[in-house]
Amino acid sequence: MDDGTLTDAERRVWAAMPTGTRAALAGLSGADLRTLLLSVAHDRAATVRPPGVVRRWREDRFVRPARADPRALARVEARMWQLLPADVSGVELSPVVPVGTCSAVAPVSQNRIVTTMRASEVLSDPTNALAIEAAVRRRRGGEVHLAAAHRVLRAQDFGTDTSAHFRLFCLVSSARDAGAGRTEARLLIRHLTYWRAVLAELAPEAAPRLHVTVLDDRVVRERLADTVRPALDASVVPLVDEPERTRGRGYYTGCALRISLLGGSVEIGDGGVTDWTARLNGDAKERCLVSCLATERLVECTDPAGAPDAGRLIDDHN
Repeated sequence: MDDGTLTDAERRVWAAMPTGTRAALAGLSGADLRTLLLSVAHDRAATVRPPGVVRRWREDRFVRPARADPRALARVEARMWQLLPADVSGVELSPVVPVGTCSAVAPVSQNRIVTTMRASEVLSDPTNALAIEAAVRRRRGGEVHLAAAHRVLRAQDFGTDTSAHFRLFCLVSSARDAGAGRTEARLLIRHLTYWRAVLAELAPEAAPRLHVTVLDDRVVRERLADTVRPALDASVVPLVDEPERTRGRGYYTGCALRISLLGGSVEIGDGGVTDWTARLNGDAKERCLVSCLATERLVECTDPAGAPDAGRLIDDHN
Protein backbone atom coordinates (compact mmCIF):
# COMPACT_ATOMS: atom_id res chain seq x y z
CA MET A 1 0.00 0.00 0.00
CA ASP A 2 1.27 3.45 -0.91
CA ASP A 3 1.32 5.57 2.25
CA GLY A 4 2.39 8.66 0.33
CA THR A 5 6.10 8.19 0.97
CA LEU A 6 6.94 6.42 -2.30
CA THR A 7 8.79 8.21 -5.05
CA ASP A 8 7.43 8.28 -8.59
CA ALA A 9 10.02 5.69 -9.61
CA GLU A 10 8.98 3.37 -6.76
CA ARG A 11 5.30 3.69 -7.67
CA ARG A 12 6.10 2.85 -11.28
CA VAL A 13 8.02 -0.29 -10.31
CA TRP A 14 5.41 -1.56 -7.87
CA ALA A 15 2.63 -0.86 -10.37
CA ALA A 16 4.39 -3.14 -12.85
CA MET A 17 4.47 -6.01 -10.33
CA PRO A 18 1.65 -8.55 -9.89
CA THR A 19 -0.92 -7.62 -7.27
CA GLY A 20 0.22 -8.58 -3.79
CA THR A 21 3.95 -8.66 -4.61
CA ARG A 22 4.91 -5.93 -2.17
CA ALA A 23 2.97 -7.48 0.69
CA ALA A 24 4.44 -10.91 -0.07
CA LEU A 25 8.00 -9.57 -0.04
CA ALA A 26 7.36 -7.59 3.13
CA GLY A 27 6.20 -10.78 4.80
CA LEU A 28 9.38 -12.72 4.06
CA SER A 29 11.87 -13.38 6.83
CA GLY A 30 15.26 -11.76 6.53
CA ALA A 31 16.86 -15.06 5.53
CA ASP A 32 14.23 -15.78 2.88
CA LEU A 33 14.49 -12.28 1.43
CA ARG A 34 18.27 -12.63 1.15
CA THR A 35 17.84 -15.99 -0.56
CA LEU A 36 15.44 -14.43 -3.07
CA LEU A 37 17.66 -11.45 -3.80
CA LEU A 38 20.77 -13.62 -4.16
CA SER A 39 18.90 -15.83 -6.61
CA VAL A 40 17.92 -12.80 -8.68
CA ALA A 41 21.50 -11.51 -8.59
CA HIS A 42 22.78 -14.91 -9.72
CA ASP A 43 20.40 -14.93 -12.68
CA ARG A 44 21.30 -11.36 -13.69
CA ALA A 45 25.05 -12.00 -13.36
CA ALA A 46 24.71 -15.01 -15.63
CA THR A 47 23.65 -12.69 -18.47
CA VAL A 48 26.65 -10.37 -18.13
CA ARG A 49 29.37 -10.59 -20.77
CA PRO A 50 32.92 -9.14 -20.68
CA PRO A 51 32.13 -6.13 -22.91
CA GLY A 52 29.33 -5.20 -20.53
CA VAL A 53 31.72 -5.29 -17.57
CA VAL A 54 34.13 -2.97 -19.39
CA ARG A 55 31.29 -0.58 -20.26
CA ARG A 56 30.14 -0.44 -16.64
CA TRP A 57 33.74 0.09 -15.52
CA ARG A 58 33.93 3.16 -17.76
CA GLU A 59 30.47 4.56 -17.04
CA ASP A 60 29.49 3.63 -13.46
CA ARG A 61 30.64 6.23 -10.93
CA PHE A 62 30.39 3.63 -8.15
CA VAL A 63 33.12 1.42 -9.59
CA ARG A 64 35.52 3.79 -11.35
CA PRO A 65 38.90 4.00 -9.57
CA ALA A 66 39.72 7.21 -7.75
CA ARG A 67 42.12 9.49 -9.58
CA ALA A 68 44.10 10.35 -6.47
CA ASP A 69 47.73 9.24 -6.32
CA PRO A 70 47.75 6.48 -3.67
CA ARG A 71 51.39 7.23 -2.85
CA ALA A 72 50.55 10.82 -1.94
CA LEU A 73 47.56 9.67 0.11
CA ALA A 74 49.63 7.03 1.89
CA ARG A 75 52.26 9.58 2.90
CA VAL A 76 49.68 11.98 4.28
CA GLU A 77 47.71 9.34 6.17
CA ALA A 78 50.86 7.75 7.57
CA ARG A 79 51.84 11.06 9.10
CA MET A 80 48.33 11.59 10.45
CA TRP A 81 48.55 8.25 12.24
CA GLN A 82 51.92 9.27 13.69
CA LEU A 83 50.47 12.52 15.03
CA LEU A 84 47.69 10.76 16.96
CA PRO A 85 48.00 10.65 20.75
CA ALA A 86 49.08 7.26 22.09
CA ASP A 87 45.76 6.66 23.85
CA VAL A 88 43.76 6.78 20.60
CA SER A 89 43.00 3.27 19.33
CA GLY A 90 43.20 2.70 15.60
CA VAL A 91 40.36 0.67 14.09
CA GLU A 92 40.49 -1.07 10.70
CA LEU A 93 36.83 -1.04 9.74
CA SER A 94 35.06 -3.55 7.53
CA PRO A 95 33.95 -2.37 4.08
CA VAL A 96 30.37 -3.07 5.18
CA VAL A 97 28.38 -2.33 8.34
CA PRO A 98 24.95 -3.44 9.61
CA VAL A 99 22.08 -2.07 7.55
CA GLY A 100 20.74 1.07 9.22
CA THR A 101 24.09 2.03 10.75
CA CYS A 102 23.68 5.62 9.55
CA SER A 103 19.91 6.05 9.52
CA ALA A 104 19.39 4.46 12.95
CA VAL A 105 21.47 7.06 14.79
CA ALA A 106 21.37 10.09 12.49
CA PRO A 107 18.79 11.80 10.24
CA VAL A 108 20.16 10.22 7.05
CA SER A 109 18.04 8.75 4.26
CA GLN A 110 18.79 5.13 3.41
CA ASN A 111 18.55 6.21 -0.24
CA ARG A 112 21.96 7.85 0.23
CA ILE A 113 23.47 4.52 1.27
CA VAL A 114 24.52 1.60 -0.93
CA THR A 115 22.62 -1.27 0.71
CA THR A 116 23.68 -4.88 0.11
CA MET A 117 21.55 -8.02 -0.10
CA ARG A 118 22.97 -9.44 3.15
CA ALA A 119 21.48 -7.13 5.79
CA SER A 120 24.45 -4.80 5.50
CA GLU A 121 25.38 -1.56 3.77
CA VAL A 122 28.60 -0.28 2.24
CA LEU A 123 30.42 1.98 4.67
CA SER A 124 29.45 5.56 3.88
CA ASP A 125 30.57 7.33 7.05
CA PRO A 126 33.26 5.87 9.34
CA THR A 127 32.16 8.09 12.23
CA ASN A 128 28.87 6.18 12.48
CA ALA A 129 30.70 2.84 12.53
CA LEU A 130 33.25 4.09 15.05
CA ALA A 131 30.41 5.36 17.27
CA ILE A 132 29.03 1.82 17.41
CA GLU A 133 32.45 0.45 18.32
CA ALA A 134 32.82 3.21 20.92
CA ALA A 135 29.42 2.37 22.42
CA VAL A 136 30.45 -1.29 22.72
CA ARG A 137 33.75 -0.39 24.39
CA ARG A 138 32.10 2.15 26.70
CA ARG A 139 30.09 -0.67 28.25
CA ARG A 140 33.37 -1.98 29.67
CA GLY A 141 34.00 1.37 31.38
CA GLY A 142 36.47 4.17 30.78
CA GLU A 143 36.40 6.80 28.07
CA VAL A 144 37.07 5.74 24.49
CA HIS A 145 39.03 7.43 21.71
CA LEU A 146 39.07 5.82 18.26
CA ALA A 147 40.45 6.65 14.83
CA ALA A 148 40.01 5.14 11.37
CA ALA A 149 41.01 5.87 7.79
CA HIS A 150 38.65 4.43 5.21
CA ARG A 151 37.39 4.80 1.66
CA VAL A 152 33.64 5.50 1.76
CA LEU A 153 30.98 5.08 -0.91
CA ARG A 154 27.87 7.25 -1.13
CA ALA A 155 24.84 6.90 -3.37
CA GLN A 156 24.20 10.61 -3.95
CA ASP A 157 24.86 11.87 -7.45
CA PHE A 158 27.64 14.41 -6.96
CA GLY A 159 27.70 15.50 -10.58
CA THR A 160 29.39 14.60 -13.83
CA ASP A 161 32.92 13.20 -13.59
CA THR A 162 32.87 13.18 -9.79
CA SER A 163 33.76 10.11 -7.78
CA ALA A 164 31.14 8.52 -5.54
CA HIS A 165 33.87 7.29 -3.22
CA PHE A 166 36.67 9.04 -1.32
CA ARG A 167 38.86 8.56 1.75
CA LEU A 168 38.15 9.99 5.21
CA PHE A 169 40.33 10.07 8.31
CA CYS A 170 38.03 10.09 11.35
CA LEU A 171 38.11 10.52 15.11
CA VAL A 172 35.38 9.49 17.56
CA SER A 173 35.53 10.05 21.32
CA SER A 174 32.99 8.98 23.91
CA ALA A 175 32.97 9.57 27.67
CA ARG A 176 30.66 9.97 30.66
CA ASP A 177 29.09 13.36 31.26
CA ALA A 178 30.87 15.23 34.06
CA GLY A 179 28.34 18.05 34.13
CA ALA A 180 28.48 21.73 33.19
CA GLY A 181 29.85 20.95 29.71
CA ARG A 182 33.22 19.84 31.08
CA THR A 183 33.26 16.58 29.13
CA GLU A 184 32.33 18.27 25.86
CA ALA A 185 35.07 20.86 26.45
CA ARG A 186 37.70 18.22 27.11
CA LEU A 187 36.78 16.23 24.00
CA LEU A 188 36.71 19.39 21.87
CA ILE A 189 40.19 20.34 23.05
CA ARG A 190 41.44 16.86 22.19
CA HIS A 191 40.02 16.83 18.65
CA LEU A 192 40.83 20.45 17.82
CA THR A 193 44.39 20.06 19.12
CA TYR A 194 44.90 17.06 16.86
CA TRP A 195 43.49 18.71 13.75
CA ARG A 196 45.51 21.84 14.49
CA ALA A 197 48.69 19.73 14.57
CA VAL A 198 47.75 18.01 11.28
CA LEU A 199 47.02 21.28 9.51
CA ALA A 200 50.06 23.07 10.90
CA GLU A 201 52.38 20.35 9.60
CA LEU A 202 50.68 19.18 6.40
CA ALA A 203 49.04 22.37 5.12
CA PRO A 204 50.81 25.37 6.67
CA GLU A 205 50.85 27.36 3.43
CA ALA A 206 47.18 26.70 2.62
CA ALA A 207 45.72 29.14 5.19
CA PRO A 208 44.09 26.41 7.35
CA ARG A 209 41.28 27.26 9.73
CA LEU A 210 39.19 25.49 12.34
CA HIS A 211 35.58 26.69 12.62
CA VAL A 212 33.12 26.20 15.46
CA THR A 213 29.37 26.82 15.60
CA VAL A 214 27.42 26.68 18.87
CA LEU A 215 24.00 25.11 18.32
CA ASP A 216 21.77 26.83 20.88
CA ASP A 217 23.66 25.43 23.87
CA ARG A 218 24.51 28.05 26.49
CA VAL A 219 26.74 25.73 28.53
CA VAL A 220 28.83 24.69 25.53
CA ARG A 221 29.15 28.37 24.56
CA GLU A 222 30.50 29.17 28.04
CA ARG A 223 32.99 26.27 27.98
CA LEU A 224 34.23 27.34 24.55
CA ALA A 225 34.98 30.78 25.95
CA ASP A 226 36.51 29.87 29.31
CA THR A 227 38.06 26.43 28.63
CA VAL A 228 38.45 25.47 24.97
CA ARG A 229 39.80 28.70 23.48
CA PRO A 230 42.38 29.33 26.21
CA ALA A 231 43.73 25.79 25.67
CA LEU A 232 44.35 26.31 21.94
CA ASP A 233 47.14 28.30 20.35
CA ALA A 234 45.23 30.39 17.81
CA SER A 235 48.48 31.68 16.33
CA VAL A 236 49.14 28.27 14.77
CA VAL A 237 45.71 27.60 13.22
CA PRO A 238 42.92 30.06 14.10
CA LEU A 239 39.67 28.86 15.66
CA VAL A 240 36.96 30.90 13.96
CA ASP A 241 33.40 31.38 15.22
CA GLU A 242 30.84 30.56 12.52
CA PRO A 243 27.45 31.50 14.00
CA GLU A 244 25.82 31.78 10.56
CA ARG A 245 26.16 28.05 9.86
CA THR A 246 22.81 26.26 9.62
CA ARG A 247 23.90 22.93 8.09
CA GLY A 248 24.20 20.19 10.67
CA ARG A 249 21.40 21.30 12.98
CA GLY A 250 19.51 18.17 13.96
CA TYR A 251 22.56 16.09 13.06
CA TYR A 252 24.95 17.54 15.64
CA THR A 253 24.05 18.69 19.15
CA GLY A 254 25.73 21.38 21.21
CA CYS A 255 28.19 22.49 18.58
CA ALA A 256 29.48 21.73 15.09
CA LEU A 257 33.01 21.91 13.69
CA ARG A 258 34.41 22.61 10.26
CA ILE A 259 37.94 22.29 8.89
CA SER A 260 38.95 24.43 5.94
CA LEU A 261 41.83 25.58 3.77
CA LEU A 262 42.48 28.67 1.67
CA GLY A 263 41.00 31.02 4.23
CA GLY A 264 37.78 29.07 4.64
CA SER A 265 36.91 28.72 0.96
CA VAL A 266 37.66 24.98 0.69
CA GLU A 267 36.09 22.65 3.23
CA ILE A 268 38.09 19.52 3.97
CA GLY A 269 36.52 18.32 7.22
CA ASP A 270 33.51 18.38 9.50
CA GLY A 271 32.36 17.22 12.91
CA GLY A 272 30.48 17.97 16.08
CA VAL A 273 28.96 16.72 19.29
CA THR A 274 26.39 13.95 18.76
CA ASP A 275 24.01 11.83 20.82
CA TRP A 276 25.00 8.63 19.02
CA THR A 277 26.62 6.66 21.85
CA ALA A 278 23.87 7.87 24.21
CA ARG A 279 21.25 6.41 21.87
CA LEU A 280 23.21 3.26 21.14
CA ASN A 281 23.67 2.49 24.83
CA GLY A 282 20.35 3.91 26.01
CA ASP A 283 22.12 6.26 28.42
CA ALA A 284 21.54 10.02 28.21
CA LYS A 285 24.73 10.65 30.21
CA GLU A 286 26.94 9.44 27.35
CA ARG A 287 28.77 12.14 25.39
CA CYS A 288 30.20 11.68 21.90
CA LEU A 289 32.31 13.91 19.66
CA VAL A 290 33.06 13.00 16.04
CA SER A 291 35.26 14.70 13.45
CA CYS A 292 36.80 13.77 10.14
CA LEU A 293 38.93 15.07 7.30
CA ALA A 294 38.90 14.19 3.58
CA THR A 295 42.49 13.24 2.92
CA GLU A 296 42.11 13.41 -0.87
CA ARG A 297 40.93 17.01 -0.58
CA LEU A 298 43.88 17.78 1.70
CA VAL A 299 46.30 16.32 -0.85
CA GLU A 300 44.54 18.14 -3.68
CA CYS A 301 44.98 21.51 -1.98
CA THR A 302 48.58 20.96 -0.88
CA ASP A 303 49.87 18.83 -3.77
CA PRO A 304 47.68 19.40 -6.87
CA ALA A 305 49.51 16.67 -8.81
CA GLY A 306 48.63 14.14 -6.14
CA ALA A 307 44.82 14.27 -6.22
CA PRO A 308 43.08 15.86 -9.22
CA ASP A 309 39.65 14.69 -8.03
CA ALA A 310 38.89 14.55 -4.34
CA GLY A 311 35.17 13.90 -4.70
CA ARG A 312 32.71 15.46 -2.28
CA LEU A 313 32.88 15.87 1.45
CA ILE A 314 31.37 14.39 4.56
CA ASP A 315 28.70 17.03 4.99
CA ASP A 316 26.58 15.41 2.28
CA HIS A 317 25.24 13.17 5.06
CA ASN A 318 24.19 15.90 7.43
